[in-house]
Amino acid sequence: MTNILLCGCNGKMGRAVTACAATRDDCQIVAGIDLNTAATAGYPVFADPASCTVDADVIVDFSHPSCLSDVLSLAVARGIPAVICTTGLSDDQIAQIHETARTVPMFFSANMSLGVSLLAELCKKAATVLGNSFDVEIIERHHNQKLDAPSGTALMLAEAVRDGLTYEPNYVFDRHAVRQKRDPHEIGFSAVRGGTIVGEHEVLFAGHEECLSLIHRAQSKEVFAAGALNAALFMKAQPTGLYSMKELVAQA
Repeated sequence: MTNILLCGCNGKMGRAVTACAATRDDCQIVAGIDLNTAATAGYPVFADPASCTVDADVIVDFSHPSCLSDVLSLAVARGIPAVICTTGLSDDQIAQIHETARTVPMFFSANMSLGVSLLAELCKKAATVLGNSFDVEIIERHHNQKLDAPSGTALMLAEAVRDGLTYEPNYVFDRHAVRQKRDPHEIGFSAVRGGTIVGEHEVLFAGHEECLSLIHRAQSKEVFAAGALNAALFMKAQPTGLYSMKELVAQA
């Protein structure tokens, strides 16, 4: 049994993780951390990481970027692995995760879905074959409550495309004020926000008289919750270092 400390337990994703864990017999949530300290799921909830008195095997973080430093400090102080699922992190915060991985095992991914991990690999392969003669556009769609744009997953997919190209692409996030032809070496991003869309990502390779679209649609938050729990089980036995969905998929 893997005992999990869930940061952001009373948020939308935190509640999804709690519900998913309740259906499994290989892990359990033993405590939560949230500014909203309502304990409605059968485990204690603390207002901040420093006040948590419950021991756990792994931290799963679905909180807010502003909480990252405290979560990483807790992982180091307790000497336990952490699965960082929070999106919208800055480059400095991502560097902080990499630095912390020198001390304790860290798992970090912009998207916890197995399908998205596979999509990234397909994008890299498509870019290797088509990238020099096809334009690449990334279209992501999310619910109207999402704060960051483009999504972390869209940027992750762009990195996968870049790994398959022979040139260094330019990322273009806004074309409305620019009147010029498309640079063949750019990757364009479009962000759609509306309704209750859980998450959709399309990578479009547009060539001469043909197009290839690679699409992933998440139909519920359970996809990401299950991925986070699988990562927690995986991380329980890992030595110090930085891990991602690639390692999780490789051992499946």
